[in-house]
Amino acid sequence: MNEASILLVDDELSLLEIMETVLRKEGYLNIDTAMTGEEAISACEAKKYDLIVLDVMLPGRSGIEICPFIRQTTDAPILFLTARTSDFDKLTGFAIGGDDYITKPFNPLEVVARIRAQLRRYLSSPAQLGTDKITGTVHSKSANVYDYGRFKLDETAGELLVEGEPVSCPALVFQLLLFLCKHPNQIFSKSELYEKVWGEEALSDDNTVMVHIHRIRERIEADPSDPKFIVNVRGLGYKLVKVERQELSAP
Repeated sequence: MNEASILLVDDELSLLEIMETVLRKEGYLNIDTAMTGEEAISACEAKKYDLIVLDVMLPGRSGIEICPFIRQTTDAPILFLTARTSDFDKLTGFAIGGDDYITKPFNPLEVVARIRAQLRRYLSSPAQLGTDKITGTVHSKSANVYDYGRFKLDETAGELLVEGEPVSCPALVFQLLLFLCKHPNQIFSKSELYEKVWGEEALSDDNTVMVHIHRIRERIEADPSDPKFIVNVRGLGYKLVKVERQELSAP
């Protein structure tokens, strides 16, 4: 994991230096920095990162504004840094592709703990386990494909296919959908899903699950506002149901 490539984006040089120093002491040596949104986008276009720490308040275009552009080049976890604390800001960050959120001021060791947890999930995801990060060696694994008619989830390849076409799927979105595919027709509360997919070390709230469910629906549902696969059972939680092909084609 210490071979992971990390990009730190913040316009405060002193904060970048502190985070980089702490990360290097923890054994993370492959670290790049950027101080503007444009520098961050250029860095992501030129290099593959395993995790990005992105400040919201940047000169020029903000972290919120550039996040969708970064998402076009990578599915790596994005951890937002910001002085804003409102739920609206958190939901906005998650909705556009963020995976975690921490407010300033913060303890650098807390950021390291968040980074470590995100990297552990990302680098152990099916798509990342398929190929050795250093040697490029492909490891063989048993194939697990979950076929729900309109979409297929290939656990081995780490690939989501919707109507036969590959769809980009960030690591945590993939892992949440994979968990639901492995437990069809079972109801899980938001807190249960959060515990199963994010784990005990992740620090957030139920809104995280809600936003990631929405991100899944945007990918697999014909009409995300009228979901047929991931349904909300009022007062209980969510479940993934199988839909017969004739139902999907019915008027």
